[in-house]
Amino acid sequence: MPEPPVDHPIRLTIWNEGEHEIRDQSVREIYPDGMHAAVAAGIGGLLGDAVKIRTAVLADPEHGLTEEVLAATDVLTWWGHRSHAKVADEVVERVRKHVLAGMGLLVMHSGHASKTFTRMVGTSGTLIWRNEAERELVWTVTPSHPIAAGVPNPIVIPNQEMYGEPFGIPQPDELVFISSFDGGEVFRSGCVFYRGNGRIFYFSPGDQEYPVYHHPDVHRVLANGVRWLAQPAAVRATPPTFGNPKRDWFLDR
Repeated sequence: MPEPPVDHPIRLTIWNEGEHEIRDQSVREIYPDGMHAAVAAGIGGLLGDAVKIRTAVLADPEHGLTEEVLAATDVLTWWGHRSHAKVADEVVERVRKHVLAGMGLLVMHSGHASKTFTRMVGTSGTLIWRNEAERELVWTVTPSHPIAAGVPNPIVIPNQEMYGEPFGIPQPDELVFISSFDGGEVFRSGCVFYRGNGRIFYFSPGDQEYPVYHHPDVHRVLANGVRWLAQPAAVRATPPTFGNPKRDWFLDR
Protein backbone atom coordinates (compact mmCIF):
# COMPACT_ATOMS: atom_id res chain seq x y z
CA MET A 1 0.00 0.00 0.00
CA PRO A 2 1.47 3.40 -0.93
CA GLU A 3 2.24 5.80 1.90
CA PRO A 4 -0.05 8.82 2.35
CA PRO A 5 1.38 11.96 0.76
CA VAL A 6 2.81 14.77 2.84
CA ASP A 7 -0.06 17.19 3.35
CA HIS A 8 1.90 20.38 2.61
CA PRO A 9 5.09 21.33 0.73
CA ILE A 10 7.99 19.52 2.38
CA ARG A 11 9.65 21.89 4.82
CA LEU A 12 13.34 21.18 4.28
CA THR A 13 16.18 22.62 6.36
CA ILE A 14 19.62 22.11 4.79
CA TRP A 15 22.34 22.33 7.44
CA ASN A 16 25.99 22.76 6.50
CA GLU A 17 28.99 23.32 8.73
CA GLY A 18 30.01 25.99 6.22
CA GLU A 19 33.65 26.40 7.23
CA HIS A 20 35.59 24.85 4.34
CA GLU A 21 34.01 27.27 1.89
CA ILE A 22 35.26 30.20 3.98
CA ARG A 23 38.75 28.94 4.80
CA ASP A 24 39.74 26.93 1.70
CA GLN A 25 40.03 28.66 -1.66
CA SER A 26 39.91 25.34 -3.53
CA VAL A 27 36.55 24.49 -1.94
CA ARG A 28 35.24 28.00 -2.51
CA GLU A 29 36.00 27.66 -6.23
CA ILE A 30 33.80 24.55 -6.41
CA TYR A 31 31.07 25.83 -4.08
CA PRO A 32 31.22 29.64 -4.16
CA ASP A 33 27.91 29.95 -2.33
CA GLY A 34 28.54 27.00 -0.04
CA MET A 35 27.73 23.31 -0.33
CA HIS A 36 24.32 23.99 1.20
CA ALA A 37 23.47 26.23 -1.77
CA ALA A 38 24.46 23.50 -4.25
CA VAL A 39 22.40 20.92 -2.38
CA ALA A 40 19.44 23.30 -2.20
CA ALA A 41 19.63 24.05 -5.92
CA GLY A 42 19.75 20.36 -6.83
CA ILE A 43 16.87 19.29 -4.61
CA GLY A 44 14.80 22.37 -5.40
CA GLY A 45 15.30 21.89 -9.12
CA LEU A 46 13.83 18.40 -8.92
CA LEU A 47 11.07 18.87 -6.35
CA GLY A 48 10.00 22.39 -7.33
CA ASP A 49 6.92 23.64 -5.48
CA ALA A 50 6.72 20.39 -3.53
CA VAL A 51 9.50 21.62 -1.23
CA LYS A 52 10.14 24.77 0.77
CA ILE A 53 13.84 25.15 1.57
CA ARG A 54 15.73 27.04 4.23
CA THR A 55 19.46 26.77 4.94
CA ALA A 56 21.47 27.06 8.14
CA VAL A 57 25.17 26.91 9.06
CA LEU A 58 27.27 26.35 12.16
CA ALA A 59 27.95 30.07 12.67
CA ASP A 60 24.25 30.97 12.92
CA PRO A 61 22.82 31.59 16.40
CA GLU A 62 22.01 28.16 17.87
CA HIS A 63 23.49 26.87 14.57
CA GLY A 64 20.27 27.98 12.90
CA LEU A 65 18.43 25.07 14.54
CA THR A 66 16.21 26.69 17.13
CA GLU A 67 13.20 24.91 18.54
CA GLU A 68 11.01 27.01 16.27
CA VAL A 69 12.99 26.07 13.16
CA LEU A 70 12.95 22.34 13.95
CA ALA A 71 9.25 22.39 14.78
CA ALA A 72 8.70 23.77 11.27
CA THR A 73 11.04 21.24 9.59
CA ASP A 74 9.88 17.98 8.01
CA VAL A 75 13.35 16.92 6.87
CA LEU A 76 16.78 18.07 8.06
CA THR A 77 19.93 17.41 6.02
CA TRP A 78 23.30 17.41 7.78
CA TRP A 79 26.83 17.98 6.43
CA GLY A 80 29.75 18.41 8.81
CA HIS A 81 33.45 17.63 8.80
CA ARG A 82 36.09 19.65 10.58
CA SER A 83 34.02 21.06 13.45
CA HIS A 84 31.83 18.27 14.80
CA ALA A 85 32.96 19.16 18.33
CA LYS A 86 31.75 22.75 17.94
CA VAL A 87 28.13 21.68 17.58
CA ALA A 88 26.42 22.39 20.89
CA ASP A 89 25.17 19.34 22.76
CA GLU A 90 21.85 21.02 23.45
CA VAL A 91 21.28 21.47 19.71
CA VAL A 92 22.17 17.82 19.07
CA GLU A 93 19.68 16.75 21.72
CA ARG A 94 17.04 19.05 20.23
CA VAL A 95 17.54 17.44 16.81
CA ARG A 96 17.41 13.96 18.35
CA LYS A 97 14.06 14.64 20.02
CA HIS A 98 12.57 15.92 16.77
CA VAL A 99 13.79 12.88 14.82
CA LEU A 100 12.26 10.56 17.41
CA ALA A 101 9.02 12.51 17.02
CA GLY A 102 8.97 12.02 13.25
CA MET A 103 11.29 14.54 11.57
CA GLY A 104 13.39 13.00 8.79
CA LEU A 105 17.20 13.20 8.94
CA LEU A 106 19.45 12.95 5.87
CA VAL A 107 23.12 12.67 6.90
CA MET A 108 25.68 13.26 4.17
CA HIS A 109 29.31 12.16 3.69
CA SER A 110 31.50 13.08 6.68
CA GLY A 111 28.42 13.63 8.78
CA HIS A 112 28.97 9.96 9.69
CA ALA A 113 31.20 11.22 12.52
CA SER A 114 28.90 13.99 13.70
CA LYS A 115 27.38 13.96 17.16
CA THR A 116 24.00 14.21 15.49
CA PHE A 117 24.43 10.92 13.61
CA THR A 118 26.36 8.93 16.19
CA ARG A 119 23.87 9.71 18.94
CA MET A 120 21.00 8.64 16.73
CA VAL A 121 22.54 5.29 15.75
CA GLY A 122 24.43 4.64 18.99
CA THR A 123 27.84 3.76 17.52
CA SER A 124 31.08 5.51 16.57
CA GLY A 125 30.44 5.96 12.83
CA THR A 126 34.14 5.36 12.14
CA LEU A 127 35.40 4.00 8.81
CA ILE A 128 38.50 3.74 6.62
CA TRP A 129 39.25 6.43 4.07
CA ARG A 130 41.75 7.52 1.43
CA ASN A 131 41.62 10.80 -0.48
CA GLU A 132 43.17 10.19 -3.90
CA ALA A 133 40.40 11.36 -6.26
CA GLU A 134 39.30 7.82 -7.10
CA ARG A 135 36.28 6.84 -9.17
CA GLU A 136 33.29 5.79 -7.10
CA LEU A 137 30.57 3.52 -8.45
CA VAL A 138 27.36 3.70 -6.43
CA TRP A 139 25.43 0.46 -6.91
CA THR A 140 21.72 0.10 -6.16
CA VAL A 141 21.10 -3.03 -4.07
CA THR A 142 17.40 -2.41 -3.31
CA PRO A 143 15.89 -1.14 -6.58
CA SER A 144 12.36 -1.26 -5.16
CA HIS A 145 13.16 1.35 -2.52
CA PRO A 146 11.68 4.82 -3.23
CA ILE A 147 15.09 6.42 -2.68
CA ALA A 148 16.42 4.47 -5.69
CA ALA A 149 13.64 5.55 -8.08
CA GLY A 150 15.00 6.79 -11.40
CA VAL A 151 18.62 6.37 -10.27
CA PRO A 152 21.07 4.82 -12.78
CA ASN A 153 22.85 1.66 -11.69
CA PRO A 154 25.59 2.44 -11.07
CA ILE A 155 25.98 6.16 -10.46
CA VAL A 156 29.46 7.04 -11.72
CA ILE A 157 31.31 9.69 -9.72
CA PRO A 158 34.63 10.36 -11.46
CA ASN A 159 36.56 11.73 -8.47
CA GLN A 160 35.78 11.16 -4.83
CA GLU A 161 37.28 10.41 -1.45
CA MET A 162 37.28 6.68 -0.74
CA TYR A 163 35.19 5.47 2.19
CA GLY A 164 35.55 1.79 3.06
CA GLU A 165 34.57 -0.97 5.43
CA PRO A 166 34.50 -1.65 8.26
CA PHE A 167 31.96 1.08 8.90
CA GLY A 168 31.11 1.55 12.57
CA ILE A 169 27.32 1.59 12.33
CA PRO A 170 24.62 -0.81 13.50
CA GLN A 171 23.20 -3.12 10.88
CA PRO A 172 21.08 -0.81 8.69
CA ASP A 173 17.36 -1.41 8.76
CA GLU A 174 17.50 -1.11 4.96
CA LEU A 175 20.51 -0.99 2.65
CA VAL A 176 19.81 0.93 -0.56
CA PHE A 177 23.29 1.53 -2.05
CA ILE A 178 26.81 0.16 -1.82
CA SER A 179 29.86 1.79 -3.42
CA SER A 180 33.04 0.39 -4.93
CA PHE A 181 36.32 2.22 -5.53
CA ASP A 182 39.41 1.91 -7.70
CA GLY A 183 41.39 0.37 -4.84
CA GLY A 184 38.91 -2.50 -4.53
CA GLU A 185 37.20 -1.27 -1.37
CA VAL A 186 33.43 -1.43 -0.95
CA PHE A 187 31.25 0.66 1.35
CA ARG A 188 27.64 0.73 2.54
CA SER A 189 26.98 4.15 1.06
CA GLY A 190 23.19 4.39 1.33
CA CYS A 191 21.75 3.22 4.65
CA VAL A 192 18.32 3.62 6.24
CA PHE A 193 17.59 3.55 9.97
CA TYR A 194 14.32 3.89 11.86
CA ARG A 195 14.40 5.63 15.23
CA GLY A 196 11.17 6.25 17.12
CA ASN A 197 8.71 7.83 14.70
CA GLY A 198 11.55 9.15 12.54
CA ARG A 199 13.51 7.97 9.54
CA ILE A 200 17.22 8.45 8.89
CA PHE A 201 19.03 8.13 5.56
CA TYR A 202 22.83 8.21 5.38
CA PHE A 203 24.32 8.84 1.92
CA SER A 204 28.10 9.04 1.64
CA PRO A 205 29.02 10.66 -1.73
CA GLY A 206 29.86 14.32 -1.26
CA ASP A 207 33.38 15.35 -0.21
CA GLN A 208 34.09 19.08 -0.12
CA GLU A 209 37.07 18.79 -2.46
CA TYR A 210 35.06 17.46 -5.42
CA PRO A 211 31.99 18.76 -7.27
CA VAL A 212 29.81 15.83 -6.16
CA TYR A 213 26.96 18.11 -5.08
CA HIS A 214 26.72 19.37 -8.65
CA HIS A 215 26.20 15.80 -9.94
CA PRO A 216 22.65 15.33 -11.30
CA ASP A 217 22.38 11.69 -10.18
CA VAL A 218 23.41 12.67 -6.66
CA HIS A 219 20.72 15.36 -6.80
CA ARG A 220 18.21 12.65 -7.69
CA VAL A 221 19.18 10.49 -4.71
CA LEU A 222 19.00 13.47 -2.35
CA ALA A 223 15.63 14.58 -3.70
CA ASN A 224 14.26 11.04 -3.46
CA GLY A 225 15.62 10.83 0.06
CA VAL A 226 13.96 14.06 1.12
CA ARG A 227 10.64 12.97 -0.35
CA TRP A 228 10.82 9.58 1.41
CA LEU A 229 11.98 10.98 4.74
CA ALA A 230 9.10 13.45 4.89
CA GLN A 231 5.98 12.13 6.57
CA PRO A 232 2.44 13.45 7.07
CA ALA A 233 2.06 15.92 9.92
CA ALA A 234 -0.12 13.38 11.73
CA VAL A 235 2.96 11.24 12.42
CA ARG A 236 4.50 13.97 14.56
CA ALA A 237 1.14 15.04 16.03
CA THR A 238 0.41 11.61 17.49
CA PRO A 239 3.45 10.38 19.46
CA PRO A 240 3.35 6.89 20.96
CA THR A 241 1.58 6.51 24.30
CA PHE A 242 3.60 4.94 27.10
CA GLY A 243 2.82 4.17 30.73
CA ASN A 244 0.09 2.10 32.34
CA PRO A 245 -3.00 2.18 30.12
CA LYS A 246 -6.50 1.05 30.98
CA ARG A 247 -7.77 -2.07 29.25
CA ASP A 248 -8.94 -1.33 25.74
CA TRP A 249 -12.59 -1.90 24.92
CA PHE A 250 -11.85 -4.66 22.42
CA LEU A 251 -10.37 -6.92 25.10
CA ASP A 252 -13.81 -7.31 26.65
CA ARG A 253 -15.59 -8.23 23.44
